[in-house]
Amino acid sequence: MEYILVALTVLFGAALTFFSGFGLGTLMLPVFSLFFPIPLAIGATAIVHFSNNIFKFGMLYRHIHVQTLIRFGIPALIAALGGSLLLGWIGKMPVIHSYYLGNHECQISNLKLVIGCLMIFFAWFDLDPRFSYWQVDKKWMPLGGILSGFFGGISGHQGAFRSAFLTKSGLTKDQFLGTSNAIALIIDISRITVYSTTLNFTQLSGIKSILLTGIIFAFVGTYFGKKLVKKTTLTGIKRIVGVCLLVLGALFIGGLL
Repeated sequence: MEYILVALTVLFGAALTFFSGFGLGTLMLPVFSLFFPIPLAIGATAIVHFSNNIFKFGMLYRHIHVQTLIRFGIPALIAALGGSLLLGWIGKMPVIHSYYLGNHECQISNLKLVIGCLMIFFAWFDLDPRFSYWQVDKKWMPLGGILSGFFGGISGHQGAFRSAFLTKSGLTKDQFLGTSNAIALIIDISRITVYSTTLNFTQLSGIKSILLTGIIFAFVGTYFGKKLVKKTTLTGIKRIVGVCLLVLGALFIGGLL
């Protein structure tokens, strides 16, 4: 069952990244958390996300706007290191409260509270129409990099701020996709470097088959998403996903996931 759920989520999430500020990582994290502890779920999500970004890079690198990449990517790289280190520290904190729902023990931890709050915030940020008219001057690109990198390092939720700043930077659609992918790849490299020492990546060896499933279906979703990006708008689907993320964030906060 977990293989089917992971495959379908990754397939949809990888395609959604071409249309939305959130996508693969945002959807994968709650799915992986159904089967694994939160630190392991974050590590597994980061590995699949990184692998998929490498695949996307091969498709989009020709469209990278180098100046924007430098102004946004360098601050994002540094901030992602800080966010990843903060995640490792939060993950070591003891459980705040535990309770039973039937025979199931629910645990409320600082890490789940942080992840849940971030999911709710970024779902709201991406879906609230007021942010569609948010204008950002190019001089604030480094700040966008800091915000995207920092929150990407903590939970992988890097897309909302990245999209919010880059869509106002005067890039063409192809430049936006290529530059956004390159920045996401930089953040992934930064956070995985830290995660490998703080999240006990050795445990990932026990779920190689699920990781491989995620990586393969991410490639498939990315391929078809690239084909559809010029023909499709997914506003309705984005809203449905946003509502689901709000619910999942609440479940994280309540210790149910």
